[in-house]
Amino acid sequence: MKRQKGVYRKLFTSTLKLSAGTFGGGFVIVPLMREKFVNDLRWIDEQEMLDLVAIAESSPGAIAVNASILVGYHVAGCLGALVAVLGTVLPPLIIISVLSGFYGAVRGNAIVNTAMTCMLAGVAAVICDTVLTMGAGVLRQRRLLYPAVMVLSFIAVRFLGVNIVAVILACAAVGAADTVLRKHGGQFHRKAVKRP
Repeated sequence: MKRQKGVYRKLFTSTLKLSAGTFGGGFVIVPLMREKFVNDLRWIDEQEMLDLVAIAESSPGAIAVNASILVGYHVAGCLGALVAVLGTVLPPLIIISVLSGFYGAVRGNAIVNTAMTCMLAGVAAVICDTVLTMGAGVLRQRRLLYPAVMVLSFIAVRFLGVNIVAVILACAAVGAADTVLRKHGGQFHRKAVKRP
């Protein structure tokens, strides 16, 4: 029981620190969560993190909150999900509540606007790092289907203007079909081998 309380405490403080020190939204917090929970704490392996992020990105709502719920649930069940989401939403809630009183006074300030623009450049760099790191994880699986789905999804959204929801649903269908075919394909292969 004492160890379990330690896990909840660590989960809460980790998500609280990540959320409090992150600017730029969910795509920025994902690589930080990966660093903390995969590399530092070793609570989740690389493939599980990829899967959790894919689910978080395709679910409605803020990606940071979705990812926190999934990571918390994976680590410590329903209570872990609640603890992780509290740690994630408290800092922005407090910061926005405090800053909303000053927003009218600083929204036209050139220094504040320049600082925000510079922060956007940093956010773009972190998002590029996330794409490259997670894309490399997908490519390491050495299956042609995954890179093909990534490229076709990019083309569909960027150049053909296909709705992102349709792309997500199509990718889910391809993934489900691939899983079923691999599972049943292996069973059919084993049955064929066993036959005299």
